[in-house]
Amino acid sequence: MNRQTLQTQLCQYRSHYMEELAYARRGCVLLQSDPDCFFREGSGLHITASTWILNPARTATLFMLHRKLEQWFQPGGHADGDENVLAVALKECSEETGVAETEIRLLQSSIFDVDIHRTRRHGSEPAHQHLDIRFLVEIDDRIPLDGNSESHALRWIPLHEVHAYNKGLSIHRMLIKSTEWLRQDRNQG
Repeated sequence: MNRQTLQTQLCQYRSHYMEELAYARRGCVLLQSDPDCFFREGSGLHITASTWILNPARTATLFMLHRKLEQWFQPGGHADGDENVLAVALKECSEETGVAETEIRLLQSSIFDVDIHRTRRHGSEPAHQHLDIRFLVEIDDRIPLDGNSESHALRWIPLHEVHAYNKGLSIHRMLIKSTEWLRQDRNQG
Protein backbone atom coordinates (compact mmCIF):
# COMPACT_ATOMS: atom_id res chain seq x y z
CA MET A 1 0.00 0.00 0.00
CA ASN A 2 1.58 3.28 -1.08
CA ARG A 3 0.75 6.89 -0.21
CA GLN A 4 -1.69 7.32 -3.10
CA THR A 5 -3.54 4.10 -2.29
CA LEU A 6 -3.81 5.10 1.35
CA GLN A 7 -5.06 8.55 0.41
CA THR A 8 -7.69 7.07 -1.92
CA GLN A 9 -8.82 4.58 0.73
CA LEU A 10 -9.10 7.30 3.37
CA CYS A 11 -10.92 9.68 1.02
CA GLN A 12 -13.40 6.93 0.13
CA TYR A 13 -13.59 5.36 3.60
CA ARG A 14 -17.05 4.46 4.87
CA SER A 15 -18.02 3.91 8.49
CA HIS A 16 -21.19 4.11 10.50
CA TYR A 17 -19.08 5.56 13.35
CA MET A 18 -19.16 9.33 12.87
CA GLU A 19 -15.90 9.97 14.74
CA GLU A 20 -14.08 7.37 12.64
CA LEU A 21 -15.46 8.88 9.45
CA ALA A 22 -14.17 12.28 10.60
CA TYR A 23 -10.73 10.76 11.29
CA ALA A 24 -10.60 9.28 7.80
CA ARG A 25 -11.55 12.63 6.24
CA ARG A 26 -8.88 14.37 8.29
CA GLY A 27 -6.38 11.74 7.14
CA CYS A 28 -7.39 12.31 3.52
CA VAL A 29 -6.66 16.03 3.91
CA LEU A 30 -3.41 15.33 5.81
CA LEU A 31 -2.10 13.14 2.99
CA GLN A 32 -2.97 15.82 0.44
CA SER A 33 -1.40 18.68 2.37
CA ASP A 34 1.53 17.41 4.45
CA PRO A 35 4.43 15.73 2.64
CA ASP A 36 6.02 14.88 6.02
CA CYS A 37 3.02 13.18 7.63
CA PHE A 38 4.82 9.82 7.70
CA PHE A 39 7.52 11.26 9.98
CA ARG A 40 7.07 11.72 13.71
CA GLU A 41 9.01 14.99 13.56
CA GLY A 42 6.26 16.53 11.38
CA SER A 43 3.57 19.06 12.16
CA GLY A 44 2.08 17.28 15.19
CA LEU A 45 -0.34 14.84 13.53
CA HIS A 46 1.48 11.98 11.88
CA ILE A 47 0.73 8.50 10.63
CA THR A 48 1.10 5.33 12.65
CA ALA A 49 -0.11 1.80 11.91
CA SER A 50 -1.31 -1.04 14.11
CA THR A 51 -2.96 -4.45 14.07
CA TRP A 52 -6.08 -5.78 15.75
CA ILE A 53 -5.10 -9.40 16.29
CA LEU A 54 -7.47 -12.35 16.58
CA ASN A 55 -6.60 -15.92 17.44
CA PRO A 56 -7.73 -18.70 15.03
CA ALA A 57 -10.73 -19.55 17.24
CA ARG A 58 -11.75 -15.85 17.04
CA THR A 59 -12.24 -15.75 20.81
CA ALA A 60 -9.36 -13.49 21.89
CA THR A 61 -7.23 -10.53 20.87
CA LEU A 62 -3.56 -9.93 21.65
CA PHE A 63 -2.68 -6.87 23.73
CA MET A 64 0.62 -5.51 24.95
CA LEU A 65 1.14 -3.56 28.16
CA HIS A 66 2.92 -0.57 26.65
CA ARG A 67 6.06 0.33 28.60
CA LYS A 68 5.95 4.11 27.99
CA LEU A 69 2.21 4.60 28.31
CA GLU A 70 1.51 1.96 30.98
CA GLN A 71 -1.69 0.89 29.20
CA TRP A 72 -2.88 -2.18 27.29
CA PHE A 73 -3.05 -1.67 23.51
CA GLN A 74 -2.85 -3.51 20.22
CA PRO A 75 0.68 -3.63 18.70
CA GLY A 76 1.62 -0.75 16.42
CA GLY A 77 3.96 2.13 15.88
CA HIS A 78 5.29 5.06 13.92
CA ALA A 79 5.72 4.92 10.15
CA ASP A 80 9.08 6.72 10.40
CA GLY A 81 8.97 7.70 6.73
CA ASP A 82 7.61 4.40 5.38
CA GLU A 83 4.51 5.18 3.31
CA ASN A 84 3.45 1.51 3.14
CA VAL A 85 1.29 1.48 6.28
CA LEU A 86 0.36 -2.17 5.86
CA ALA A 87 4.05 -3.11 5.91
CA VAL A 88 4.55 -0.84 8.94
CA ALA A 89 1.65 -2.49 10.79
CA LEU A 90 2.96 -6.00 10.09
CA LYS A 91 6.55 -5.05 10.99
CA GLU A 92 5.46 -3.44 14.26
CA CYS A 93 3.27 -6.43 15.07
CA SER A 94 6.18 -8.79 14.49
CA GLU A 95 8.66 -6.69 16.46
CA GLU A 96 6.37 -6.11 19.42
CA THR A 97 5.11 -9.70 19.72
CA GLY A 98 8.23 -11.57 18.66
CA VAL A 99 6.14 -13.49 16.10
CA ALA A 100 7.66 -13.81 12.61
CA GLU A 101 5.85 -11.82 9.91
CA THR A 102 5.29 -15.08 8.03
CA GLU A 103 3.14 -16.22 10.99
CA ILE A 104 0.91 -13.11 10.83
CA ARG A 105 -2.08 -13.64 8.54
CA LEU A 106 -3.92 -10.66 7.09
CA LEU A 107 -7.67 -11.29 7.47
CA GLN A 108 -8.91 -8.25 5.57
CA SER A 109 -6.95 -6.46 2.86
CA SER A 110 -8.65 -3.11 3.36
CA ILE A 111 -8.26 -0.79 6.33
CA PHE A 112 -10.01 -2.21 9.39
CA ASP A 113 -10.17 0.95 11.48
CA VAL A 114 -8.98 4.57 11.55
CA ASP A 115 -8.32 6.53 14.70
CA ILE A 116 -6.79 9.79 15.81
CA HIS A 117 -5.54 9.90 19.36
CA ARG A 118 -3.28 12.11 21.40
CA THR A 119 -0.22 10.80 23.18
CA ARG A 120 1.13 12.51 26.25
CA ARG A 121 4.59 13.99 26.59
CA HIS A 122 7.23 11.38 27.41
CA GLY A 123 10.79 12.44 28.18
CA SER A 124 11.98 14.77 25.44
CA GLU A 125 9.18 13.66 23.10
CA PRO A 126 6.39 16.27 23.14
CA ALA A 127 2.70 15.40 23.24
CA HIS A 128 1.43 14.79 19.72
CA GLN A 129 -1.35 13.13 17.72
CA HIS A 130 -1.35 9.87 15.78
CA LEU A 131 -3.48 9.09 12.76
CA ASP A 132 -3.51 5.34 13.31
CA ILE A 133 -4.34 3.07 10.37
CA ARG A 134 -5.38 -0.36 11.65
CA PHE A 135 -5.46 -3.77 10.00
CA LEU A 136 -7.17 -7.00 11.01
CA VAL A 137 -4.82 -9.99 11.37
CA GLU A 138 -4.64 -13.46 12.85
CA ILE A 139 -1.87 -15.04 14.91
CA ASP A 140 -1.96 -18.59 16.21
CA ASP A 141 -2.25 -18.26 19.98
CA ARG A 142 -0.07 -21.35 20.45
CA ILE A 143 3.01 -19.50 19.10
CA PRO A 144 5.34 -18.31 21.88
CA LEU A 145 5.33 -14.55 22.38
CA ASP A 146 8.82 -13.18 23.00
CA GLY A 147 7.88 -9.51 22.80
CA ASN A 148 10.47 -6.75 22.97
CA SER A 149 11.53 -3.85 25.19
CA GLU A 150 8.49 -1.75 24.26
CA SER A 151 6.13 -3.68 26.53
CA HIS A 152 6.00 -5.07 30.04
CA ALA A 153 3.79 -7.98 28.98
CA LEU A 154 1.84 -9.56 26.13
CA ARG A 155 -1.47 -11.26 26.79
CA TRP A 156 -4.24 -12.98 24.87
CA ILE A 157 -7.40 -11.30 26.15
CA PRO A 158 -10.76 -13.05 25.70
CA LEU A 159 -12.95 -10.73 23.63
CA HIS A 160 -15.55 -10.55 26.40
CA GLU A 161 -12.83 -9.26 28.81
CA VAL A 162 -11.28 -6.56 26.60
CA HIS A 163 -12.98 -3.71 28.49
CA ALA A 164 -11.26 -4.81 31.71
CA TYR A 165 -7.94 -3.98 30.04
CA ASN A 166 -8.80 -0.91 27.97
CA LYS A 167 -12.07 1.03 27.98
CA GLY A 168 -11.04 3.39 25.18
CA LEU A 169 -13.60 4.30 22.54
CA SER A 170 -11.42 3.12 19.67
CA ILE A 171 -10.77 -0.23 21.38
CA HIS A 172 -14.52 -0.61 21.88
CA ARG A 173 -15.09 0.25 18.21
CA MET A 174 -12.56 -2.38 17.04
CA LEU A 175 -14.10 -4.94 19.36
CA ILE A 176 -17.56 -4.30 17.90
CA LYS A 177 -16.18 -4.26 14.35
CA SER A 178 -14.37 -7.57 14.87
CA THR A 179 -17.58 -9.10 16.21
CA GLU A 180 -19.41 -7.85 13.10
CA TRP A 181 -16.58 -9.17 10.90
CA LEU A 182 -16.81 -12.59 12.61
CA ARG A 183 -20.57 -12.74 12.00
CA GLN A 184 -20.10 -11.83 8.35
CA ASP A 185 -17.19 -14.27 7.94
CA ARG A 186 -19.27 -17.14 9.38
CA ASN A 187 -22.18 -16.30 7.09
CA GLN A 188 -19.90 -16.41 4.03
CA GLY A 189 -18.20 -19.64 5.14
